Amino acid sequence: MAIVPHTPALNHTNNPPPAESRWECRVYPGQLAQISRVRSDMNTDLNRLLSLPAEVREEMVLCVSEMFANACEHSRSGQDPDGRVVRTLEAPVPGLVRVSIIDDGTRTDTIVDSLPRVPRRRTRKDWEQAERGRGLLLMGELASKWGFRPVLDFPFCEGLGTVIWAEFTLPMLLTAGGTR
Repeated sequence: MAIVPHTPALNHTNNPPPAESRWECRVYPGQLAQISRVRSDMNTDLNRLLSLPAEVREEMVLCVSEMFANACEHSRSGQDPDGRVVRTLEAPVPGLVRVSIIDDGTRTDTIVDSLPRVPRRRTRKDWEQAERGRGLLLMGELASKWGFRPVLDFPFCEGLGTVIWAEFTLPMLLTAGGTR
């Protein structure tokens, strides 16, 4: 009998994707002023996908900047002076690119739940006047799929960090390392 309830985790270690389909992760200070650097690095990393249409590149960069801004705004990454945000990028199967943002965990200066959620209780007028809350809606329109999960899936590790990810389905692409 297990002491801690367990849901099998995704297999990220036994059969990792080939090295040419992963990019080095990037770590940023949890400051909104870093968004231009995040966007620039994402563009640089996407250069490995030689035939990536400009429109798709722009959509991916926009989504990663929204995810980064949310991590800075709603997690300890932006609250703590030493807060960090990690960005990963991978192409786990041909024609699919996944970008993830990992934050430092639940803010300690608020009691509001900081998990990524699309605002649901807004009237049309509320949406027209809202200055915030459109980033996840935007991701839902641009990405093939998106979601989030805790960094560690154990009840006693709750609040240690959130991984938000977006997947983009692409046509078969050529990479700098060869054909996919």
